[in-house]
Amino acid sequence: MIRRKSSANILGLFSIILLLTGCYSKNQLVYLQDRDFNKEYPTVIKNRRPEYRIQINDVLQIDIRNPDPTTTALFSKSDGQVLNGNVNPAFLYLSGYSVDDQGFINIPIVGKVRVDELTIKEAQTLVQTEIDKYLNNTSVELKLVSFKISVLGEVNNPGYYLIYNGQANILEALSLAGDLTQFGSRENIKLIRQTNEGSEVIMLDLKDAQLMASKYYFLLPNDVLYVEPNQEQVQRSNLVPLTVVFSALTTLALFINAYVNVTRNN
Repeated sequence: MIRRKSSANILGLFSIILLLTGCYSKNQLVYLQDRDFNKEYPTVIKNRRPEYRIQINDVLQIDIRNPDPTTTALFSKSDGQVLNGNVNPAFLYLSGYSVDDQGFINIPIVGKVRVDELTIKEAQTLVQTEIDKYLNNTSVELKLVSFKISVLGEVNNPGYYLIYNGQANILEALSLAGDLTQFGSRENIKLIRQTNEGSEVIMLDLKDAQLMASKYYFLLPNDVLYVEPNQEQVQRSNLVPLTVVFSALTTLALFINAYVNVTRNN
């Protein structure tokens, strides 16, 4: 009887541990928490989106239009590559104007134009000025087509994603990746950003509403987000070897008990 009670107590304790490691509170899951948020009026959190400056190895799409179709065709590399109203992203990347290791792009007729360290708007104005030296009635539109971000870790669809709207914030990136899994830590998101000095790593907390005021709220090309596993997931992972050990000890205890009983009977 005593052995049965001991076994029941052990199994009961083990069940409680399993239940505790599988429980989540609302505060652990909700993003952007702030007591000032209410249903009566909006709460303004000030932020300023950083202006991206073109870097070496970036790829630019430059759409140069002129009333003369022949002149337009000379510059427009993406013509004929539209399918159902959409341009193939891979084609845009391969046919775009790459910024070389000196910071230049090479445009037909115009030649080399230095664009590194310029904003997209500044680069468009510069290219327009250079084109106007050779052609009349020509319009220029310049876009960055190498805006790629990567999302890894505890998300439903990890991978890399291309951004076409010129900006993206951390919530949009996580949305592209299918949001965090239930095992993803809302408090520990690593943002890895490449700078001239090297790799910059910052920890972000999705539960803190002031994240929207951070300069890291908006992403830049080549940013990497890594979602760490939460403590519950770590505990669940630790339960696997714990279960094996518990099982082995139980089997050993039963074996010893049987051996003792056989020895006593003899």
